[in-house]
Amino acid sequence: MKSFKALLAKPFAQYIQRKISKWANSPIETQTKVFKNLIKEATHTQFGQDHDFQHIQSHTDFIQCVPVRDYEGLRPYIDKVVAGEKDILWKGKPMYFAKTSGTTSGAKYIPITKQSMPTHVKAARNAILLYIAETGNTEFVDGKMIFLQGSPELQEKNGVKLGRLSGIVAHYVPGYLQKNRMPSWETNCIDDWETKVEAIVDETLPEKMAIISGIPSWVQMYFERIVARTGKKVGDVFPDFKLFIYGGVNFEPYRNKFENLIGRKVDSIELYPASEGFFAFQDKQQDKGMLLQLDSGIFYEFIKADEFFEENPKRITIKDVQLGVNYVMIISTNAGLWGYNIGDTVEFTSLQPYRVIVSGRIKHFISAFGEHVIGKEVEQALNEALQVSGASINEFTVAPQINPSIGLPYHEWFIEFETEPTDLKEFAATIDQSLQRQNSYYFDLIEGKVLQPLKITRVQKEGFQNYMRSIGKLGGQNKIPRLSNDRKIAETLTNYKKA
Repeated sequence: MKSFKALLAKPFAQYIQRKISKWANSPIETQTKVFKNLIKEATHTQFGQDHDFQHIQSHTDFIQCVPVRDYEGLRPYIDKVVAGEKDILWKGKPMYFAKTSGTTSGAKYIPITKQSMPTHVKAARNAILLYIAETGNTEFVDGKMIFLQGSPELQEKNGVKLGRLSGIVAHYVPGYLQKNRMPSWETNCIDDWETKVEAIVDETLPEKMAIISGIPSWVQMYFERIVARTGKKVGDVFPDFKLFIYGGVNFEPYRNKFENLIGRKVDSIELYPASEGFFAFQDKQQDKGMLLQLDSGIFYEFIKADEFFEENPKRITIKDVQLGVNYVMIISTNAGLWGYNIGDTVEFTSLQPYRVIVSGRIKHFISAFGEHVIGKEVEQALNEALQVSGASINEFTVAPQINPSIGLPYHEWFIEFETEPTDLKEFAATIDQSLQRQNSYYFDLIEGKVLQPLKITRVQKEGFQNYMRSIGKLGGQNKIPRLSNDRKIAETLTNYKKA
């Protein structure tokens, strides 16, 4: 017999679906309303006064007044906010700083305001509700849910609470989910990731787990510990496990390994959260892409990725985006980020409604020879090879080898296989041919004998985990870059290569 909560879930999900459909079906009007509200609310802030917000009437005005900036560009203002000053980027002071570890800026302090905080929570909830509305599946709502995340313990900096985004959001789990939610507060506060995973295994093994959520690479580690501890597939240990929720990286390279660990297929929902905002979530099981959150206090602009580094690249709104084009996403938000480059590139898979996939990072590419290979291309190439060969992987990254001891330069792929292909050369050739089909620059460099086809360096079991441990970034929200334009990661990974 269904619980009261399960009975209520379906009508509530349908109600939320109708609300979302309203703004999703009026995208231009929705974004115009968000834009005008943002400008109005921030007109009397220091940033608003410095950038003449009182005279901004249109997107054209905004472009003229507000340049595109990354964290470093906005840092003079953020530093004032962190120092405790108010009315700088947004009215008053922020509620929180989400602390992230930037690769170039050291620690970043991303403001989260009273206005922006609810959108982080609602989007994750709505993703699950739209899944219920579409599938009618409510069985999991009475089961236990686990969210592999950072510590919820918060510090304070000049009167503002400070922590990892996932730890901050943990304070906002609705009351009706609290008794279903795992792990315990004490376990979630464990800093050492490996100790934490073992404690999570201890806590969850006796429970009826229904939803499991987290970054795929770290959920995989949790699953491996479950299998090692029990000798059973995860799906047998948790027969009620029905839904996997993930974000942060493309799940496809992990899919074969996950299905092997679980022992069966499980529905999944992809999320696109970041400290700067919750941008999108998967709203349909069969449609590619995630629904862009147009009604969440975020105004979106887009710049074609291949024009981004030009002197004056064109900034467009959703009205002018096209399918299949790689865009750098620029945001302005009710947390006080203005013309802000979060570093992600996206591609639209649908314009009715607006859905996106994350295609990579504008700083994560290989163009050591002018090829400009991006994350989406290497992931697609690898997926093709995995499907053809039946191999499965744990992790991978790619770097240029500019000065090989013998022969022409090449792209070096570091791959930690779970199941190795029977023919590694054929596997590498499949990847290389896919890259040549996708990227004409790469094709020309191979054809012109500037590059030789890629080479694969096999990484030993748990080599990537050992690498992340060596740099102090094991677990939590940390991710391996798919691509590097230098050999910093590659040089360290050579210590973990398989003989």
